[in-house]
Amino acid sequence: MKLSNIFYLLFISFFLSSCASKQNTVEEQQEFSNGAVVTAHPIASEVGVAILKKGGNAVDAAIAVKFALAVVYPNAGNLGGGGFMVYRDKSGFVNSLDFREKAPQKAHRDMYLDQAGNPITDLSLYGQLASGVPGSVAGMDEAYKKYGKLPWKELLQPAIELASKGFPITEQQAGEFNRYQERFKKHNPNGAAIIREASWKPGDLFIQSALAETLKRIAEQGRDGFYKGKTADYIVAEMKRGNGIISLEDLANYQAVWRIPIVGTYKGYKVTSMPPPSSGGVALMALLQSVEKYPLAKWGFQHDSTVRAMVEAERRVYADRATHLGDPDFYRVPVNELTNAKFNQERMAKVSLKKATPSDQVKASKFPGYESEETTHYSIVDKEGNAVSLTTTINGSYGSLVWVEGAGFLLNNEMDDFSVKPGTPNMYGLLGGKANAVEPGKRMLSAMTPTIIEKDGKLKMVVGTPGGSTIITSVFQTILNVLEFDMTAQESVSAARFHHQWKPEYIDVEEQAIDSKTRASLEKDGYSLNKRGPIGRVENIVVLPNGKLQAGADPRGDDKAAGY
Repeated sequence: MKLSNIFYLLFISFFLSSCASKQNTVEEQQEFSNGAVVTAHPIASEVGVAILKKGGNAVDAAIAVKFALAVVYPNAGNLGGGGFMVYRDKSGFVNSLDFREKAPQKAHRDMYLDQAGNPITDLSLYGQLASGVPGSVAGMDEAYKKYGKLPWKELLQPAIELASKGFPITEQQAGEFNRYQERFKKHNPNGAAIIREASWKPGDLFIQSALAETLKRIAEQGRDGFYKGKTADYIVAEMKRGNGIISLEDLANYQAVWRIPIVGTYKGYKVTSMPPPSSGGVALMALLQSVEKYPLAKWGFQHDSTVRAMVEAERRVYADRATHLGDPDFYRVPVNELTNAKFNQERMAKVSLKKATPSDQVKASKFPGYESEETTHYSIVDKEGNAVSLTTTINGSYGSLVWVEGAGFLLNNEMDDFSVKPGTPNMYGLLGGKANAVEPGKRMLSAMTPTIIEKDGKLKMVVGTPGGSTIITSVFQTILNVLEFDMTAQESVSAARFHHQWKPEYIDVEEQAIDSKTRASLEKDGYSLNKRGPIGRVENIVVLPNGKLQAGADPRGDDKAAGY
């Protein structure tokens, strides 16, 4: 039997056993000695571990997981989207890779407005016109050229096997597939692998033959197997079937970019996160600096004062995000000013925690000179201590809902992450200004916050999450859960969460977050609370003093921690 076939059977066996025991094990803290992988899907986690066991490094595993997620987690894993990767090698060197989607050359500022200048919402959300030029394949190709170790083809083989032979879908996936059927049919009149007349059931085999052929082309030709030749032709033909504007030239010219990470400190910990065009690293650093002087550990987890300090910090940081963050290749982003500890702490020193500050009274700072709940994140640490924190997305769940006919993958709807019109909220309620206006070749603003933390030169945490506008605050809370409230990796991601983003005015609160007494106190002092469903799906790895790896997979989904 071929080695790839053995791996395929192992993935499926692992998946079935993990699903059977999920109810009993999801909250258990797992520890590993040689490597850990935490992803949104059990099969993808096992793919990553298999690569590590074969001698691959964290980047090899990240590439294999990325392509596996494009098969087994189609609502966010992708070939047709983009993302960001933060990397730290075993010596402590850090780097960050931007493979965010870009606006096509035919894009323009008013492309989603009617003749009266009002936004036509659906144009930036559904169909071919909603798609930016994909960056995922170029990103993995660039990561491999710089840090890869195992043969490229070996890293894609698990995904090819899973696409061609199929995998059993989870209960959660079956429900999603069924709920989206009518929408899939509307945007894919010629059909797609996910469309069928009979209802999907848990355990049904999902086979994606066209996607398998696309993956084979990428395995043989690298980035050219996607951005040129047959796959590129399929993408442009799909554009012509609708109102899309991505051209062969757009695809051929796309490049992933290495950028200098956002690096700062929080109470002696070194924090490394993603720079613009992600707003994540800037906003996270500003949030940590804003609360650094408060005695959070003494106050306690989700204590009244703790919540107030965090919310007021979030209110101000998100106001700055709306005004100052965008693609640094097109706009001067005041990174140094926004991540200045003195500035953030002096601003918070003027804030009263006795009463809520109305958001209309909070204006963006003045200096010289937004994404789906269905993004996905994974964290990886290998045996040598190399670490990858990678967040990737097609924006909305299942992106633009358009499958590229003949190629078998979904297109993103990332164009909605631009400010379609300054002052108009996107699908997540995030506001933006001219810094994030639509321009040809520009990368849209993101909230993705892949982050790595170390202490005294040693790796401490690898963390990130999906969740659109809630990404930044979910990572913020998870970091505090570990560093301030002494939670394990699993406890830190399982803990209930809340979120505030300046506007709308209210605090989003998960059902179990913030006890009733504290809620009453907050409401008495002018804070509005909005009960909502799950916030984020955080994946966290914490390195213990003895070198063991604690892996925490978010119980809000099918997420799974694996290692050896």
